[in-house]
Amino acid sequence: MRTLLVFVAILLSGCQASLPPLPAWQSPEGRAHAEPGQIVDLRTGQRLSPQQLIEHLAPAPRVLVGEQHDNPDHHALQLWLLQALETQRAQGSLLLEMLTPEQQGRVDAVRARMAAGQPVADLPAALAWQAGWSWKLYGPIVRHALAQPYPLLAANLNRAQVRQVYRKRPALSGALSTSALVQEPLLAQIGISHCGKLPKSQLPAMLSVQQQRDRRMATALEAAPQPGLLFAGTFHVRRDLGVPLHLADLGDKAASRVLILAEEGQTVSAAAADYVWYTPALPARDYCADFAR
Repeated sequence: MRTLLVFVAILLSGCQASLPPLPAWQSPEGRAHAEPGQIVDLRTGQRLSPQQLIEHLAPAPRVLVGEQHDNPDHHALQLWLLQALETQRAQGSLLLEMLTPEQQGRVDAVRARMAAGQPVADLPAALAWQAGWSWKLYGPIVRHALAQPYPLLAANLNRAQVRQVYRKRPALSGALSTSALVQEPLLAQIGISHCGKLPKSQLPAMLSVQQQRDRRMATALEAAPQPGLLFAGTFHVRRDLGVPLHLADLGDKAASRVLILAEEGQTVSAAAADYVWYTPALPARDYCADFAR
């Protein structure tokens, strides 16, 4: 019996040692923290270690990770999650909100060049990377994914598609995503994110854009090799408002897990996600002042 316990302990320690080291906090508010932020299983209230979180996520056919776009710690943790999951099972695909269908050909061409050992001098230019997404934050994730055997896939709509949705507001199928319980909170969030400056007449069109983006991410996940991993903004991945509802409306039965990366002080409910990983908050910033400019 003692021999068996020792053998099990060796196996467990080997599994833990196989994970990559956790990144140091990058935000100014987090540099005084030596320990990783608190991780909570929202279904049970249990606190998890990073190792335990990976053990929970690894068996899922799909994992959706929500981020705050400008928080550098969220992107460092996303890269860690991607690398850690790779140690536990063969990754099927990585999908990014930051990539559009018109970039997919460029992504595939760059992957082929890198696989052939051909250097790519200016990677953002080769990918037609959009300036609205900070390459400093997303570049490490993209570089890592492009060097892997699994595909890096576009999950968003392109600009022409967004303009068409805004003008025509196509009908959305499915009882869950079209419910007032979903659309009213999304309308409220759109108003808040635009600092109350958006005319009410434009809100329905903006809601249509938001939900068609969610539907596009859902269909991309459906088609992507499993296990699939999606990195997107928090509202896109929320179980109660975003992509998971669209997957259900599409009749998709594959299990998924939702992890939200949230700053300390924010509240994430069990209705929104399966897990939350709290990170240091960025210094306070008046986004509405930026919006006004």
